[in-house]
Amino acid sequence: MQKIVFLDRATLAPQIRLSRPAFEHQLIEYDHTSPDQIAARLDGATIAITNKVPLTAEVIAQLPSLKLIAVAATGTDCVDKEACKQHGIRVSNIRGYAVNTVPEHTFALMLALRRNLIAYRDDVLNGEWQKSGQFCFFNHAIHDLGGMTLGIIGEGVLGQRVAEIAKAFGMRPLFAAHKGREGLGPLYTPWDEVLATSDVITIHSPLTPQTRGMLAMPEFRAMKRKPLIINTARGGLVDEEALVRALDEGLIGGIGFDVLSGEPPDDDNPLMRIAKRPNVIVTPHVAWASDEAQQRLADQLMDNIDRFVGGEPGNMVV
Repeated sequence: MQKIVFLDRATLAPQIRLSRPAFEHQLIEYDHTSPDQIAARLDGATIAITNKVPLTAEVIAQLPSLKLIAVAATGTDCVDKEACKQHGIRVSNIRGYAVNTVPEHTFALMLALRRNLIAYRDDVLNGEWQKSGQFCFFNHAIHDLGGMTLGIIGEGVLGQRVAEIAKAFGMRPLFAAHKGREGLGPLYTPWDEVLATSDVITIHSPLTPQTRGMLAMPEFRAMKRKPLIINTARGGLVDEEALVRALDEGLIGGIGFDVLSGEPPDDDNPLMRIAKRPNVIVTPHVAWASDEAQQRLADQLMDNIDRFVGGEPGNMVV
């Protein structure tokens, strides 16, 4: 019998259904798991499910029964994959489930910032409409998306979908060449050109040692059009202290971030210190989390487990 342990079930909404595998099994679900609880909870488990609970080399070495780590997300940076290789543990992930929800959230942030929706909403709540004495008022600049250049960092399925939507808005999407690399082909626009010409820059890259901190002060100083910076990918991709400094110096026009370097953030996180500004929107890592996307994720998660036990593994990272 397979023992399946879900370490952080609360990372999926309670209304999301988890189908039960067809094979004989025991499924144990924990809403949350702290680092000091991981090894004990996975004792005797053959399959671990994690979304963000870290599975380190130290923990993996204590789990001789473990055969599969099913990550309930696309990113697998929470798992020490080299340790898994050494111990013969397979790792699966989720793919293609967020093709609508993340791009839609990206454009929700983009539109709210370009049209100053937060500032206007605050004005209405503070009685500014009544004070204006007319049917409308113009306290904040409003800009169209049509005609703007959109720099897209990350050319995967999400970046491609963002480009499609951008074209429908009448924007000009550019896929940035990977930082420090040339000759990647006709899909890409040189990195420096994207920084210099974009009115909005949106990030859809994985977090790796090569991409960590890819946007910092040198990049912000190269942004000639004071763009909006949108990040629905990973917080560590951007130097947050430099981001705030760039906003303070007028090098960028606004920030729409769904991800931060620490989640949940500490009170002294740089973006939390400025979160009440009208040109700053911080959402709690929910771009991926429409009900429809979460259900697709849950279905694919359990399908990955079924296929692994059935001898036909899919979506394998290790």
